[in-house]
Amino acid sequence: MLVSPPCPPRPPPPARWVVAAAGRERGGAGMWRRLRALRDGGRRWQHRPAIQVTNEPILEFKPGSPERAALQKALADLKGKTEDIPCVIGGEEVWTPTVRYQLSPFNHAHKVAKYCYASKELINKAINAALAARKEWDLKPVQDRAQIFLKAADMLSGPRRAEVLAKTMVGQGKTVIQAEIDAAAELIDFFRFNAKYALELEQSQPLSVDISTNSMVYRGLEGFVAAVSPFNFTAIGGNLAGAPALMGNVVLWKPSDTALLSSYAIYKILLEAGLPPNVVQFVPSDGPEFGDTVTSSEHFCGLNFTGSVPTFKRLWKQVSENLDRYRNFPRLAGECGGKNFHVVHSSADVGSAVNATLRSAFEFGGQKCSACSRLYAPASLWPHIKEKLLEEHGKIKVGDPAQDFGTFFSAVIDDKSFARIKKWLEHARSSPNLTILAGGGCDDSVGYFVEPCIVESKDPQDPIMKEEIFGLIWGILGLMFTGCVAIWVALEIFGLILIVLWAHRRFLGPILMVCDVISVAQDIFGSILVGFVIFWGQSSWFVVFFGLHWRFLGRS
Repeated sequence: MLVSPPCPPRPPPPARWVVAAAGRERGGAGMWRRLRALRDGGRRWQHRPAIQVTNEPILEFKPGSPERAALQKALADLKGKTEDIPCVIGGEEVWTPTVRYQLSPFNHAHKVAKYCYASKELINKAINAALAARKEWDLKPVQDRAQIFLKAADMLSGPRRAEVLAKTMVGQGKTVIQAEIDAAAELIDFFRFNAKYALELEQSQPLSVDISTNSMVYRGLEGFVAAVSPFNFTAIGGNLAGAPALMGNVVLWKPSDTALLSSYAIYKILLEAGLPPNVVQFVPSDGPEFGDTVTSSEHFCGLNFTGSVPTFKRLWKQVSENLDRYRNFPRLAGECGGKNFHVVHSSADVGSAVNATLRSAFEFGGQKCSACSRLYAPASLWPHIKEKLLEEHGKIKVGDPAQDFGTFFSAVIDDKSFARIKKWLEHARSSPNLTILAGGGCDDSVGYFVEPCIVESKDPQDPIMKEEIFGLIWGILGLMFTGCVAIWVALEIFGLILIVLWAHRRFLGPILMVCDVISVAQDIFGSILVGFVIFWGQSSWFVVFFGLHWRFLGRS
C-alpha cells in the first residue's frame, strides 16, 4: 500500500544559535560606531560567520512518541471548533461586516476559522500604520531584528510545533508528514537561515585602504511591501511576510483565504517573539481589492508573491500602469506554478520512475507548484510503466489525515478547486485523444475528495498536456522519439520543474548534452533555466531542472 513514507531517523539536535556579531547600540550613532570599529581593524573588512545554524530535524511521529501524542492532543483540541481571526491593523484587532469562513477540506461541515475581509479604507489604514513604524524599525540593528526570528524559530521547534502542524492539517488538508516538512521544518529553516544570511550580509563590506574607508549600509525600502501568500505552504506565508520584515521593511500580509488558520498562528508567534505590532499588518481581504489598493498607493515599494500566473501577471500589469505614481521603482518578486513533467529514458528503472512520479504527482493532492503533471515515456518502456503504475495506484490511501496518520493524501483545498478538477475530468472522458487509465471519481458530500487520475494522451497538444490544473489529474504520453525531442516538445509549455530519469552512468554524457541544448536555447530565446542538479537515488539517475520559463520557443 502506498502510504506516507516514514520520516528519516532524527539526527542529533542542532547546535543552538549564538550571535557572534556584537554591539547593541540603537539608531544611527550605534551603526556608525560599529562601522568605525570595523574600519580600525585594518584595510580588509573581516568576514566571520554571524551565527551557526543547522537544518531543523524532521520528527517521525511514531506510535508512542512524544511528538505524536502532542500532535494528537492538538488535533483533538481543534475538533469541532471555530477560531475567530480578525484583521490586525496598527496592533488592533478589527472586524468588518464582510465575514467569511475557512472550511476543512476533508470535512467541509467543520468551519475551522471565522474571519473578515478588510475594506479598501482599512487597507489604506494599514498602509499608514505600517509607514508610521517604518523609520524606527529600519533603524533597529539587524542583530535585534534577527533575534526576533530566531526566537520565533525556537518557539516553532518546541512548544508551538504541534499547534501549527494541527492547524495546517485541519485547515489545509495536509498529512502529518506534509505538514511536518512544511509548517515546522521548512519555516523554522526559513527563519533561522534568513537571520544568518542577514547578519552575514551586514558584515559583507567593501574593501578599504589606508587613505579611504568604504562602507555599505543596508536599509529597508522606503515604503511598504505587500506579501501575498498561497494556501499550499504554511512556511511560504511566514517567509513572504517575514523575510522583508527581517531586512528592515514594513509589510502588509494578505494570507490565503484557505490558509487563515495556520497563517494567523504564525503571525501570533512572531508577535510573541517580539515583532513590533505595526511592522507586519495582518490583512485578510478580497484578492482584487487588495491588489488594486496596494498598487495604487504612492508608497508601494515591493511585492513578495507566490501564487498563480494570471494573478501575478495582473499585479505586474497594475504596477507598470502606476509607475508615474510611485515614489520609487517597486521591486517585484514572484514564484508561480507550471506544467511540470518527467521524461523517462529507456534505460530507467521502472519501479524507481513510477514511485518518484506518483509521489511527485499526487502528494498533497498535486497542489504544489513542483508537482508533476505530465510524464513522457518511450514506447518501448510504456507497457511496463503502465502495469506498475496501475499496480501502485491501487495502493494509494485517501482519507482523513487527522484520524489516520497513514493517509497518503486528503481532499483538495476547496469547492472551487473541486469544480475545476471535475471539469477537467469531464474533458478527459469526452476527448477522443484521451483515455482514463485509473481514478477519476469525485465526491464532495463530506469533503472535496477526488480520486488520483491517470490519463493517457495520444496528442502532446491536448489541453490536458498543456494547461496547469493544480490537482489530481496526471497526463501521460507514450513517445516514439528520443528524450531530447521530448524535452523540446514539452518545453513549449511553461513548467517550473523538469526531471529526467535514467539508469546507467553511460547516459550521463547525453543528458549533459541536453543541458547544453537548453543552455544554448536560453541564450537564443531568453532566460528559461535557473539551474539543474544531477543525483543518484533508488536505482536511477535523476536530473532536476529548475525555473523553466514560458518564453522558450518564442512564447511570451
